[in-house]
Amino acid sequence: MGATEKPRRITMTPAARRALEAAARLFYERGIHAVGVDLIAAEAGVTKKTLYDRFGSKEQIVVEYLADRDERWRAFLAERLDAAPPAPPARVLAVFDASRAWAAENSSKGCSMVNAHAEISDPSHPAHPIITGQKEWMLDLFTRLAGDISPDEADHLGRTLMLLHEGALVAHGLNVFPDPIAHAREQAQALLAVNGGTSEER
Repeated sequence: MGATEKPRRITMTPAARRALEAAARLFYERGIHAVGVDLIAAEAGVTKKTLYDRFGSKEQIVVEYLADRDERWRAFLAERLDAAPPAPPARVLAVFDASRAWAAENSSKGCSMVNAHAEISDPSHPAHPIITGQKEWMLDLFTRLAGDISPDEADHLGRTLMLLHEGALVAHGLNVFPDPIAHAREQAQALLAVNGGTSEER
């Protein structure tokens, strides 16, 4: 699969949706490699045959799991960006606020994409473009938001914001210290103040 080629997706039936919900919970809690098709079928209350009829392979279940997480995160973030004040620094900080809220609700063990990449590093895996695609999308978002603050430094500032954000997600998953995303937000706010945004804008 090429780097820009989107993975194949399936049409969800009620049985497939139940299976995906079970797989998503198990994959996130236990790891993708540790969860077999037998366990997913048992948790979903479907047969293995039904699972293969609907998805075709475990790889496709992983694709659907990560693509669904990605789509829900993007929608979640879009809602919060739409509700944020129009000032460019406020929109950057809204990303950190959204990540903090998402992590509290959906990601007690850290970022699902980072966790998945630890198990799926082969670019030929059909789920790999979803993992890298989300992070590329986040970098592009931070770069565009940074461009509204400091056009000449958009790439550098966007990358720095991305590093703060992603480091906070990893620290959240590791539970090394309390509320790392809030700490990263504070650092982002200070960085934006230096680069032309006011620290009071929220």
